[in-house]
Amino acid sequence: MVRETASLEDSDLEAILEALDDADCRAILRSTTEPMTATELSDDCDIPASTVYRKLERLSTAELVHEQDTINPGGGRVTRYERDFTELKISVTDDDTFAVSIERPSRSANERLADIWSKMGEQL
Repeated sequence: MVRETASLEDSDLEAILEALDDADCRAILRSTTEPMTATELSDDCDIPASTVYRKLERLSTAELVHEQDTINPGGGRVTRYERDFTELKISVTDDDTFAVSIERPSRSANERLADIWSKMGEQL
């Protein structure tokens, strides 16, 4: 496991707090211990698909879920979502700023490379 500690901009902290304050987002986080598609999450959490996509966007913005794109042998790609932390702590530092400590699962070199390629594809 890798522990990251960072001082956040107010907007980053707000994104995390808003996601954690949302009951649907918390349900999705509970379900994403293993990679799941949006359709699977919709069924598992009993949340309409359109809502699941909005909540996944909120969770992605807060960097609480990780997207995994795979190529479907029949064509197209499949996106699965997985919770991207094992522990999250919010604290106030000695200089009265907020800090977030996030313990994330470690990723192999292949997984990190796939993340880079996925992000590059979004930019094109």
